[in-house]
Amino acid sequence: MLRGISKARIGVRDQERAKRFWVETMGCDVVQDETYGDERWLEVRLPDGVVLILERAAGPAPAASPGQPNTPVFLSCDDVDATWRELAGRGVAFAQEPVDMPFGRWALLEDTEGNRFPLLAGQAAP
Repeated sequence: MLRGISKARIGVRDQERAKRFWVETMGCDVVQDETYGDERWLEVRLPDGVVLILERAAGPAPAASPGQPNTPVFLSCDDVDATWRELAGRGVAFAQEPVDMPFGRWALLEDTEGNRFPLLAGQAAP
């Protein structure tokens, strides 16, 4: 039976810079960081256990309309406003500050690689 998502791939231009962002700024743990040939397999774990694979991308992050995500990954938190204040204080960029939407309150977080992630309250599995 399905239990949920365990891993999601995120395209990044600079794996080392992305690793610093997700570990030092966002507080994730490194799961695996291995090289094989000319490639590097890099995984970080979010607090809920979901693993992001920071995969080297050939070009820039996919384009998105202003105020829209360009990744299929939505991040979860307990309180959007408090998390936004905390992360913005750490230097994390936001393409959209917290705002009420028909589906709930959200903010749009941007990583160092140009990926935009919606930040929503209460969406993670227990």
